[in-house]
Amino acid sequence: MQFIALTSIGIEHLLAEEIQQAGLELGKQSVGSVRFNADNLAAQKFCLTTRFATRVMLLIDESEDIKDKAALYKFARFQAWQDWFGPTQTFAIEFNGTNNELKNTQFSGLVIKDGIVDYFNDLYEQRPNVDKTEPNIRVIAKLNRQSCSLYIDYSGPRLSDRGYRTRQGKAPIREHLAAALVKRSGWLDDASRPLFDPCCGSGTLLIEAACMANNIYPNINREFAFKRLPSFRKAKFDEIKAQVKASEVDNTLWIIGSDLDDKVINIAQQNAQRAGVGEYIKFSVKDANALNKVAKRPGVILSNLPYGERLGSMAELVNLYRNMGIAFKKHFQDWRLALLGTDDSLFKLLKLSRDKRYKFKNGPIDVELNLYELNERQVSQNEQKTGLNFEGSQAFANRLKKNRQALKSWLKKEQINAYRVYDADIPEYNVAVDVYNNSAVIFEYAAPKEIDDAVAQKRLQDVITLTAEQLSIAPEDIAVKVRKKQKGESQYTAMDKQHRYDTVEEFGAKFKINLFDYLDTGLFLDHRLARRYIQQHAKDKRFLNLFSYTGSASVHAALGGAKSVTTVDMSKTYLKWAEENFALNNLKNPRYRFEQADCLKWLEHAQGQYDLIFLDPPTFSNSKRMKEVFDVQRDHIQLLTWVKKILSPKGTLIFSNNKRGFKMDEVGLMGLGLKAENISQQTLSPDFKRNKQIHNSWLITHG
Repeated sequence: MQFIALTSIGIEHLLAEEIQQAGLELGKQSVGSVRFNADNLAAQKFCLTTRFATRVMLLIDESEDIKDKAALYKFARFQAWQDWFGPTQTFAIEFNGTNNELKNTQFSGLVIKDGIVDYFNDLYEQRPNVDKTEPNIRVIAKLNRQSCSLYIDYSGPRLSDRGYRTRQGKAPIREHLAAALVKRSGWLDDASRPLFDPCCGSGTLLIEAACMANNIYPNINREFAFKRLPSFRKAKFDEIKAQVKASEVDNTLWIIGSDLDDKVINIAQQNAQRAGVGEYIKFSVKDANALNKVAKRPGVILSNLPYGERLGSMAELVNLYRNMGIAFKKHFQDWRLALLGTDDSLFKLLKLSRDKRYKFKNGPIDVELNLYELNERQVSQNEQKTGLNFEGSQAFANRLKKNRQALKSWLKKEQINAYRVYDADIPEYNVAVDVYNNSAVIFEYAAPKEIDDAVAQKRLQDVITLTAEQLSIAPEDIAVKVRKKQKGESQYTAMDKQHRYDTVEEFGAKFKINLFDYLDTGLFLDHRLARRYIQQHAKDKRFLNLFSYTGSASVHAALGGAKSVTTVDMSKTYLKWAEENFALNNLKNPRYRFEQADCLKWLEHAQGQYDLIFLDPPTFSNSKRMKEVFDVQRDHIQLLTWVKKILSPKGTLIFSNNKRGFKMDEVGLMGLGLKAENISQQTLSPDFKRNKQIHNSWLITHG
């Protein structure tokens, strides 16, 4: 019989080798699959013992002439389905692929289903039922242009799910990929050597290694789809299981795993016990930033290194890779490294010459396994290569230090603990650096097109290292908001949130911030003086805050004694954040209102009068109130027309935006009977004086 074994991209060659070593006849090898010929018992043994296949399917038939619905129905209708199941059993259809006529996989699946049902009706005058969740038999159809193949699911899905991993870490690796990495690392060539994973997470790599070294097959007790086929013979299968179990050995293994998270280490220990290899692996809680010698003789370091599964975690990664590169050369001479990751620029921080590289897929993400030989020549060649990437980086360090020193007396006088310390002062280091208490945010501006991406990456890595050093901030407390080209389908993957909140103060107001989970932190630092103006002029005023974000201006108005405060924003998350900021400042009053609404729509229909209004619209917005996308330059007069209706006769509007080169339409403003005073310079605090275009501000009143 013909079978097809499925796997992930990059593992096909290993799967083909495994099929040959099992004594099976090898067939065609394609992307993500390998065909082979075998009888039932040999195929069943392969399902029990495969480390690299994710699924095994039995080929029923193939056709090169499936143009349309009629041909597909006929193809399905005239198969000998009674060889595989009976009319009293349930079945399901999986259909993959399209062509010019068959464009909908769900419809094509129904055509296959009709053919099977009609076959049984004609033969038995009885039809099997469809069960999409737990069918007795699963039929798989794959269409490519006019070529169609019909399969029976032989193994059942997810052979890679060994059953020992009930819980896992944040960046899980599939078990079949872990087995492939163990094989490619070369450790199995001499499994008496130490094997060390310094970022072991839930232990999958080490568990697979222990199983492979001692011929332990965790899938031996799983349920297989072939057990429901008419050809299945339990007694014969039990003999195969006994043979497989008898092949296990009890080699002494030297396998070590460590991770910084004690909860994850606990999970790893439990997983290893369930897989039957707990006695072979020693797990401990250690920081990969401070690696030391773990064994007296050289071995293999195999690890799935962290690769930015959390937003803003770049600083930690840069620090980790740099520190690991230093430790590898210092403590692991003559070891082999087999390191998995996604970002080549991070691997370069190791300052090691790569020996070999293998490309794989971990789910939807493109990953690569890099192999290094830490021989004497490699270590001595790279001893001097652990420093910074560019000579000019020292200029950045000096500027950072100089700027902070210049702000020192102002920060102390105003008791400010959230401020900008650097803003693209040096063109080659095109970033902004903001300090929040004992943490920092680095925001990378878009580099000019002529700057090579690798160069920009290296400079950013220097910025991260020097920011930590010059400001005495731990890398884990530095958030990096970076342009990064996503690989594979990782752009569709939601980043894990850290849920790290802190509190900062300015002019007697407290604000909740989050540096790591969002592109913005919860507080626009450049509006600091505008907020102080609001606090100083809010007493007994009716205050309105439009496009309010997290309500910081509203807090200042309330602290300044405003008669009423209305806070409007479209985001439920930001309004909740605004309410939390009010609670943080012990502000509670029925006249403090929070309204979730499209601000443009709200303005168009707004009623009542306000004495002090803060209006800071986005540069662009997809508001439904505009026929086109809202553009603050083009549409600000329309915006001010709506605001004028609710601005009290002696009221003041503080109008602000962040559009570079914005020009107020003074003629249009006069036509509305309004006058404006540009206060952009007065609202720039010392930490933003270097970037005079950070925002534009006006005081607008009735003429």
